Amino acid sequence: MLSRFIFKRLLQDDKAGDRLLTVLIAVMVLVPVLNLAVPPDSVFHVSTYTVTLLGKYLTYALLAIALDLVWGFCGILSLGHAAFFALGGYAMGMYLMRQIGDRGVYGNAELPDFMVFLNWQELPWYWSGFDMFWFAMIMVALVPGVLAYVFGWLAFRSRVTGVYLSIITQALTYALLLAFFRNEMGFGGNNGLTDFKDILGFDLQSDTTRAWLFVLSALAVLLGYLLSRYVVNSKFGRVVIAIRDAEDRARFIGYNVEQYKLWIFVLSAVLAGIAGALYVPQVGIINPGEFSPLNSIELAIWVAIGGRGTIYGAVIGAILVNYAKTYFTGVFPEFWLFALGALFVIVTLYLPRGVVGLFDRWKVNKQEADT
Repeated sequence: MLSRFIFKRLLQDDKAGDRLLTVLIAVMVLVPVLNLAVPPDSVFHVSTYTVTLLGKYLTYALLAIALDLVWGFCGILSLGHAAFFALGGYAMGMYLMRQIGDRGVYGNAELPDFMVFLNWQELPWYWSGFDMFWFAMIMVALVPGVLAYVFGWLAFRSRVTGVYLSIITQALTYALLLAFFRNEMGFGGNNGLTDFKDILGFDLQSDTTRAWLFVLSALAVLLGYLLSRYVVNSKFGRVVIAIRDAEDRARFIGYNVEQYKLWIFVLSAVLAGIAGALYVPQVGIINPGEFSPLNSIELAIWVAIGGRGTIYGAVIGAILVNYAKTYFTGVFPEFWLFALGALFVIVTLYLPRGVVGLFDRWKVNKQEADT
């Protein structure tokens, strides 16, 4: 297959991942073509709404890869990854707000509309530089990465593990939720950042721009998957897996467990931040609701349903659950959360390896039946 030809070393012994990336590459090429080149009245036409929806699913898939990296391979159940996702999104949102210029409601070329409305007299110092794309992209990775480093250094050196670590990560994202709701923080309060006009001079409402954002999201998932697979297959990754399986034993034979856990946590946070940055221009808004602990819990459900510790299972779970959410919240909105909770309980009790584990079991049973 094409992906095996290009990335042969990275996809050794990963047939499922190979197939997934092949499908991803095909979709990455096909969807924009069907959107831009096929007439709207054709049965093969893919609407811009669908392109945007698929792009959002792909950003969720990258976020799921980020969590699977720390939960599936290092045993760290983080219930605060929504914080890293939202911080990356806010960094992108700040850049997009600076691009509006004097086209806002109040016509102020320097201050965003919400600052004018709140009688701010000057741009806060931490907004400086966000008029430059390259600076904003550095902040997309740097801010979540630094937060993860500081938090992880404090937590891991104190040897906080298990459910206690999960609770602390949830507290982290909830604290940020409360902070970003405050108007004096300078991030738009409960309304957040919205009314974006363009990115790098390209109209965000244009079909072509939407198609390119979809392509970039697919590329991010592709590269995120390959990077994660490279890390997991490396010596570093094998030590991380050993820490997951027997942390005390890994420590006793001489490995600096805290450093390994810290750096895998930081890498995961950076991937989550990139996912958030790709999410914002496609949905057109970022607000404190993205910090909600519920989002982090849902993220854990995606990974569990897909199959943690596989990477490709996280991608499948994120796309399947969010497609189901889109469908069922339109048909049975009042039952969706109950269905999601029931699904998580069923997976936990009967499908500990998720959907991909069910497929693997079916494949083994078929092989046994053939022999």
